[in-house]
Amino acid sequence: MSRLSISSWSLHRALGPMYRPADDNSGDLVPHKETAGELSLLELPARVAQLGIKTLEICHFHFPTLDEGYISDLRSALKEAGVELFSILVDAGDITHPDSAKREKDLQWIREWLEVTAKCGATHARVIAGDADITVDNGNAHEHGVIRLSAKNLRELARFGREHGVQVITENFRPLTKRAEHLLAILDLCEGEVGLCADFGNYRGQTKYDELAAIFPRADSAHAKAHYEQPGEMERDDFIRCMDLTQESDFDGPYSLIFDGPGSEWDSLAEIQQIVESYVSD
Repeated sequence: MSRLSISSWSLHRALGPMYRPADDNSGDLVPHKETAGELSLLELPARVAQLGIKTLEICHFHFPTLDEGYISDLRSALKEAGVELFSILVDAGDITHPDSAKREKDLQWIREWLEVTAKCGATHARVIAGDADITVDNGNAHEHGVIRLSAKNLRELARFGREHGVQVITENFRPLTKRAEHLLAILDLCEGEVGLCADFGNYRGQTKYDELAAIFPRADSAHAKAHYEQPGEMERDDFIRCMDLTQESDFDGPYSLIFDGPGSEWDSLAEIQQIVESYVSD
């Protein structure tokens, strides 16, 4: 069902520090800086609901801890606000790393985040297809070894996720999926086991709209990302053209508002929301 959503990435300034594993291998998470934000992750669901948005995505690095008590508090905050947690964005890990030991370590780390996703009550987890930057010389992306490796590992993760009630999706994000041809080949090889988040802003240049038009029919969710070269100056024509393409493809999933530019997060998100609402309400 088409609906408004929002990603915690769009409010990373308001949320303050991002978190990373401690260097001592203790399993603790530590902030990359000490500056606090204006709201905590536990306050985010209620704040999102005040905007009239009832669907949320959370980036993995916005979790300050993975303690059972904290996850329980997050689920309570979501329930009290009436907000659906659609997905956790697992924003690291390279499932196509050429070093097999490093690759398996990353796969295990992603599996752990799939377990966290389930504990949080999210129905989806977005996993990066790979960081390998490839060229397909013969025009048959389906036969490229890295694409086949990506699909193999995504399918394995999807099966693991299903055991926990989580649907794995990937995205047109990072080098391996910089071309629609590569992404569509991976999805074909996954044979329906892996879904897709289509991001408006991750294709650039003259082929952008053709590439997006090719992937939108496969999308389960969309990152409705608007570009702002100057504070308060949205590239509206670009954004509206992307929205039109989703409509032409009969897209029927959550539109997650994405902002990462100069100027006010709240004001810019309100502008993006106004445009997306005009499509969702049609």
